[in-house]
Amino acid sequence: MKQLLKQLFSSHTYLVRLILPVLVIMMMAISVFATPAFATGVYQIPNLTPDTWIVDQGEVISRFNEGQISGAFKELAQETGNEARIVTVHRLDYGETPESFAQGLFAKWFPTAADQANQTLLVIDTVTNRAAIVSGDQVKSTLTDEIANSVAEDTLGVPLRNGNKYNQAFIDVRDRLVAVISGKPDPGPPKIMETVQVEGTFGKTEGTEKDNAIAWVVGLLIAATVIPMATYYIYLAVQPSNEA
Repeated sequence: MKQLLKQLFSSHTYLVRLILPVLVIMMMAISVFATPAFATGVYQIPNLTPDTWIVDQGEVISRFNEGQISGAFKELAQETGNEARIVTVHRLDYGETPESFAQGLFAKWFPTAADQANQTLLVIDTVTNRAAIVSGDQVKSTLTDEIANSVAEDTLGVPLRNGNKYNQAFIDVRDRLVAVISGKPDPGPPKIMETVQVEGTFGKTEGTEKDNAIAWVVGLLIAATVIPMATYYIYLAVQPSNEA
């Protein structure tokens, strides 16, 4: 046994065995923190094209419904001159909110007040299910701030809080936005047939992910400290035998 330990901790072999666990744990820690790298910033959203009605980076809308919604928004633009678009992202950059992201993207896609006048943009972060709507001055005459907030909180929010029903939520949003922006009476939010637990989706997913990441990092840091120390003390324990 002593001979084995002598060989294990001899010169370069010992150094390799001491450093290797640290490198492995550092790589694991990097992989844990690599998740935020997939966060989305305004600069990562493609430039606007004439046929861009939905940008589903959160991948929560079925292709069929994406086609249905895009067709309705295109028809709305042809009939009224007012345009509506939906953008979903899975995670926002650190410090970004749906409101700030929507404002930034709105300014990117529509740089001038004239460009913005007839535009409506809905943005949702699918990690928190928080949404924001930005619209131009021409649209605000029908899509008031009160209605816009209701679309984000109720029309979109209720189906998500009641089981993450994204496709239903966006179809309901389409119907309400098209009606209101066209100047028709506001159909209002969907009727709630059963009690909805408000504290369901909003904010908890992100908090859970952060807690899990912190737990992993703490565990990895402890391991990174304990493993080299234990290895070093074992080395010291067999060092007298080496000198003998």
